[in-house]
Amino acid sequence: MKVAVITPYYKEPRTWLERCLLSVAGQRHAATHIVVADGHPQDWIDELPVRHLKLDQAHGDYGNTPRAVGAMLAASEGFDAVCFLDADNALTPTHVESCVALAAADPLLDYVTTRRHMVREDGSIIPLRIREDHDNSHVDTNCFFLLRGAMHTLARWALMPRPMAVYGDRVYLASLREEGLRSACTEERSVLYLCTWAHLYREVGEPAPAFAKEPLPLAQLPRWYAGLPPREREVTQRLSGMACPVA
Repeated sequence: MKVAVITPYYKEPRTWLERCLLSVAGQRHAATHIVVADGHPQDWIDELPVRHLKLDQAHGDYGNTPRAVGAMLAASEGFDAVCFLDADNALTPTHVESCVALAAADPLLDYVTTRRHMVREDGSIIPLRIREDHDNSHVDTNCFFLLRGAMHTLARWALMPRPMAVYGDRVYLASLREEGLRSACTEERSVLYLCTWAHLYREVGEPAPAFAKEPLPLAQLPRWYAGLPPREREVTQRLSGMACPVA
């Protein structure tokens, strides 16, 4: 199976990017790494065995536009599967392999999902179990592994209106489920997600690092949608692929 890993990046530290890139290079099932600079390219990446695309300006949409550009390029070039890895995260060596194995076991699957570990900046695992990650009510962007049956949805990352961007993976998951696409989960925690959320550090009794931030309340999304005129709601449904925002 020919797999592409798409990494959008903005101004992340080089150390974070290096960890990300090395984790893809170390996959037991080889993958092509398509790295997309969102207006701020780091030229040292040109020397690595990756595809390095450079957008001429930043888009400020949490990586959605560069993510879509890289993913649609892979789809147009005939890749069998596309997955995502943000620049501040990493993969365990079996991530792609486990997704490929599950996809091979059921040729009717449209996409596969995995699970994640929250990690500190030094890579150590935070002892935290996030309920919505394990009851299937949420799938993080980095945990999607999209097969050919789901590639028609890739443009949704760039097309969803800007107020949806911060909730992008929730919007995207809702669109896949609303369409009735078939999926399965590897149950492996093969994504190493750098925890950038201050409230999760507090939950385990640790001080939040300087780069950590507070999440925006999810209730803002349905409130925004409810305030749209009927025509704008209709267009939003078409662009995002879902009938109404998640609550």
